[in-house]
Amino acid sequence: MLTVHRASSLTGAAKALDIDHSTAFRRLNALEARLGVRLFERLPGGAYQATPAGERMAAAAERMEDEALAIDRDIAGRDHRLSGRLRVTSSETLAYRKLTSHLATFRQTHPGIVVELVVDNRVLNLSRREADIALRPMRPKEGDLWGRKLADVAWTFYGAVGYLQERGEAVSSPQDLGGHALIGWEETAVGIMAADWLNRNAPNNAFVFRTNSLVNQFSAAKAGIGLALLPCYLGDEDSGLARALPAPVPDLAGELWIVTHADLKRTARVRAFFDIVGEGLAREHNLFDGRADPALPSRSSPASAGSGSPEPPAASAYPESWSSSR
Repeated sequence: MLTVHRASSLTGAAKALDIDHSTAFRRLNALEARLGVRLFERLPGGAYQATPAGERMAAAAERMEDEALAIDRDIAGRDHRLSGRLRVTSSETLAYRKLTSHLATFRQTHPGIVVELVVDNRVLNLSRREADIALRPMRPKEGDLWGRKLADVAWTFYGAVGYLQERGEAVSSPQDLGGHALIGWEETAVGIMAADWLNRNAPNNAFVFRTNSLVNQFSAAKAGIGLALLPCYLGDEDSGLARALPAPVPDLAGELWIVTHADLKRTARVRAFFDIVGEGLAREHNLFDGRADPALPSRSSPASAGSGSPEPPAASAYPESWSSSR
C-alpha cells in the first residue's frame, strides 16, 4: 500500500516491488476488501490517488517503516565484523575512471566483504538503506549523515589530440567556444550543473552531438567529434585527450564527498571503506582539482580543520566527524 502511495500508480509500485502488475492489483484489492474501505481512487491514465483513509494508512505505514529502518541501522551500526555485504553508490564517471582500482585494493585487504556498487547519478536515500555509503559530487544536505570531503573537483574542456592539432585554434576563454564543434547533454537535461552551464554559455548551433551520459561524451571527444566539458579526473589521465581550455572553469568548481548514515559510522565495514577507499581517493586530490599536471599553476586547496598546509591532506586529516545537521 505504501509503495503504491509513493509511486502514485500500480505499475510503478509493481516495478519497485519487483512483482507483476496483476499481483500488485490482487494484493491491493485484497487489502481494501479486508479493511472494508477504499484506499485509492483510480484516476484516468493509471494514476492512483490516496483517499483520506489511504493517506492515514500511508502515514502510519511510514512511521512503522522509519522505526524498522532505525532498528536495522542501530543493529548494523554495532556490527564489528569485517565481512558481509556493503552497498556503495557512485556516479558513472567516478566509477568508470577512479573508483574501481580502489575497490580492488579494498577487496584484497578485506576479502570477506562483498561490495555491491550501484552506479547511479541519482541521490540515493541512505536513511532508507538504499545504500550504506555514497560518493557524492556535493556537500550533502540531508539530516543524520556523517562523512568527509575528499577533494575539490575541477572541470574544463577537452578534445582529441588530433582534433586540436587540425583546428589549431586555442581556446583562451569560454567565449571562444562558438568556433568549435561541441559535445553536450541532451536538450531536456536540467538540474545538471555542467549541462546548465553549457546552455547558458555556448551557442546552441555549436552542438554537433548530445547524450545523457558523461562517459559517452568523453568517448565522443576521444573519437574527435568535438570538444566536451569534462571533470579533470576523467580527462587529464587519458593520452588521447588534451585540454582545449587550459584552466578549469571557475563556475563549475565542485567537491567530492564520502558519506554514510550517522547510525552506521561505527560499522566495521563502513570504517574500513572510509579508511581505504576514502583515503585512496583523497590522495589523488591533485587529479580531482585539476592540478595533476605539474606545469599548471597551483590553486587553493580544500579547507580542512586544523591544517594550515597549502596542500589538501588525506581523508584522515579532514574533520573526524561531520553531520549535515550542524
